[in-house]
Amino acid sequence: MRIDLKYGHGYVPLDLPEGIHVDVFEPNPVEPLADPLAALHAALDDPLGCLRLEDRPAPRTVAIAVPDETRPVPVRLLLPPVLDRLFAAYPALKPKDVVVVVGGGLHPPADEAQLARVLPEDLRGCRVVAHDAEHSPVRSFGSTARGTPVEINAAYGAADLKIVIGMVDAHQFVGFTGGAKGVAIGCASADMIEANHRLMRDPAATVGVIEGNPVRLDLDEAGELAGVALAVNVVLDAAKRPVAVLAGWPPLVMRAAAKVTARVYGLAYDQPYDVVIASCGGAPKDICLYQAQKGLNTAVQCAAPGAKVLLVAKCGQGIGDETYHDYVRRFPCAHSLKKDFESGAFRMGAHKGFLFARATTRFEVVVHSDLAPDRLRECLLTPGDMQETVDNWLAGLKNPRVAVVKNANSSFFYRK
Repeated sequence: MRIDLKYGHGYVPLDLPEGIHVDVFEPNPVEPLADPLAALHAALDDPLGCLRLEDRPAPRTVAIAVPDETRPVPVRLLLPPVLDRLFAAYPALKPKDVVVVVGGGLHPPADEAQLARVLPEDLRGCRVVAHDAEHSPVRSFGSTARGTPVEINAAYGAADLKIVIGMVDAHQFVGFTGGAKGVAIGCASADMIEANHRLMRDPAATVGVIEGNPVRLDLDEAGELAGVALAVNVVLDAAKRPVAVLAGWPPLVMRAAAKVTARVYGLAYDQPYDVVIASCGGAPKDICLYQAQKGLNTAVQCAAPGAKVLLVAKCGQGIGDETYHDYVRRFPCAHSLKKDFESGAFRMGAHKGFLFARATTRFEVVVHSDLAPDRLRECLLTPGDMQETVDNWLAGLKNPRVAVVKNANSSFFYRK
């Protein structure tokens, strides 16, 4: 049996012997939108839980948050018609009074080349700001009930009307992305992001869960405090084609889109697996090791205790976060890292090392990647060729149950 797995912008082949139990998991089939722009306009014509743009008082200034290139949001498709609607709704609004903020949270701020890849060529004359969580000026909007300081990029925070464009995806501890997250993380200060992510230690902070999830609810509250008035959220299929476009009050949009996401990416299984081979889903999901960790989190959800797990992630941009890299290479093994993180203060970047260690201390994990083997070992991960590793595993197992997960970064498992 041959299975092609997404790897960067291409594929890698996996050959599995006939006669063994293999279940291949991929997103559930769903019809892509025939006309995404018509769906966008329909959503803006009847937004969930808030006024249409045309029915709001005319703002003097507008800010629109969009994600960086680590998220496959079709910004080049969605942003121009949103701008056109704004200028049609508010004839006195000038392009200089509209700012587009490209937010990537703690990712390095987008450079000119990255901005060109994310944004449409014609921005109708609007300003562009690349958010830098460490250095951009911020505006404070108080604190959430859980103590998170709401500190948002000043260019965004100063606007009369605040809009966010993003996608709703399954997330390992936020539950689902989307809503105000593109502002409350994407355009937030480093202190704000760390305070919110500290809540991931709560057992209720898990994939596919919204209600009772402190990380998700904290983001919703932060978005409300910051005044995020309108979210435009898209759900994509595995080929990155829009299957739903929604607009309106951010928490309502996120919840409605999450139901669609769960139908596409929620995967049911009946018994755990002895071997799990998981592709992150290709670029940009496996753009770097920091992003690829999410695929490992999905893979272990269906793995039997002590199972063998192979993560397929090209990591064309390397490790992806120096704080994470500096932290993990301080330790001789994942067990010592996990103990250190659990006993100390929460640290952003270091949390990714903990999330990796949470899997590697319970399962035998091997990573197939373009990253140099020495770099993976520095990160306390075992490098290996996918085909060779799987062949060796299967040779040593009797009647193994094997799972192949094609879009692990976007998917999540639940028991039947």
